[in-house]
Amino acid sequence: QVQLVESGGGLVQAGGSLRLSCAASGSIFSINAMGWYRQAPGKQRELVATITSGSNTHYTDSVKGRFTISRDNAKNTVYLQMNSLKPEDTAVYYCAADIRTVVAIYHRYWGQGTQVTVSS
Repeated sequence: QVQLVESGGGLVQAGGSLRLSCAASGSIFSINAMGWYRQAPGKQRELVATITSGSNTHYTDSVKGRFTISRDNAKNTVYLQMNSLKPEDTAVYYCAADIRTVVAIYHRYWGQGTQVTVSS
């Protein structure tokens, strides 16, 4: 019963900042990559940022220089610091984690999503 719980979404003005958190809990043996994705109305879900177990990071071009992904392995938590937010960043943000349990190989788990709305 692995679960990912997200927090930190909300309404912010353009140019503002938000920090998203996502904590994994349950019968976890190990966690490989973790990441953040987003889905705006009428659009497909897209990758925002990923971070490996060794803290190697990747970002989509539209957020480079503005967003920072990080993780705390001791807490099984991934963060997304979002600065200089733009209206086009408005979307539901989902965290994801590739988690191995005692009885299964790595499986992709998803959070329920948290709404981020950036006003003009």
